Amino acid sequence: MKFLHGNLVDEQSFLWLRKRVEMKFPEMFNLQGKVALITGGSQGLGKAMATGLAQAGADIFLCSRSEDKLKAALKEILTGTESKGSYFVADLTKREETKALAEAALDEFGRVDIFINNAGTNIPEPIDEVSEDKWDQVIELNLSAGMLLSKLLVPQMKERNWGRIIHISSVMGLASKAGRAPYSASKSGLLGLMRGSALDLGLSNITVNCIAPGPFLTDLPKSLLDEEAQAAFSAQTALKRWGQPEELMGPALLLASDAGSYITGETIVVDGGGMAKTLE
Repeated sequence: MKFLHGNLVDEQSFLWLRKRVEMKFPEMFNLQGKVALITGGSQGLGKAMATGLAQAGADIFLCSRSEDKLKAALKEILTGTESKGSYFVADLTKREETKALAEAALDEFGRVDIFINNAGTNIPEPIDEVSEDKWDQVIELNLSAGMLLSKLLVPQMKERNWGRIIHISSVMGLASKAGRAPYSASKSGLLGLMRGSALDLGLSNITVNCIAPGPFLTDLPKSLLDEEAQAAFSAQTALKRWGQPEELMGPALLLASDAGSYITGETIVVDGGGMAKTLE
């Protein structure tokens, strides 16, 4: 055991911290030798984040419900990199398939160092018209699947004394609008899950954080919003535009790498300045 700035730390943590201090800046973002599992990784924000991690050297394991989309996405993600990749088809609203995903990732690569909990859905309904089946679907996919995968992946992270868990919440977890009670409840739940998990896992050098995207024009908002509504959303941001999926690469890489080693239990809002506006 050693003392570090007055705090008692174990030998393994001390050696890791010493190595971390000696790192040069570019090395802090290097993910070579790491394996990243990204749910909802075949398109949109998940695909963009997977691309950024692969370019930083991580091997990639993707999950979604469409094998055709997974094949195409993985080929594109790995192009120009030396990273390896694989995928697994699963419906994460079903607990057994969620468990099978964790098992498949560990069987394929022998480890998962970075877990990005990105898969999600939004079924707008006012609270007095909420269907219990649709409520259960939103909560299971957006919240419970992330809890279960964390539970299943954390033990092997603890063995190596290193891990990164990144939950993709939303600005709708911090604020809301009419008809979004189920979605906002699930995304707010991720914030609580993140904070509690960060406290559980800190001594194992596993960080847990959330990214809360604002208006990113992916397939989901395109399917829910007409052109007028899309324009209204972009007008609410300081930058007066929707975000591009590639603009989430940087925050994800920060939280997934040693560059973000002292960030845990936090939420990074990536919304073009939308949450800065509180008054008309």
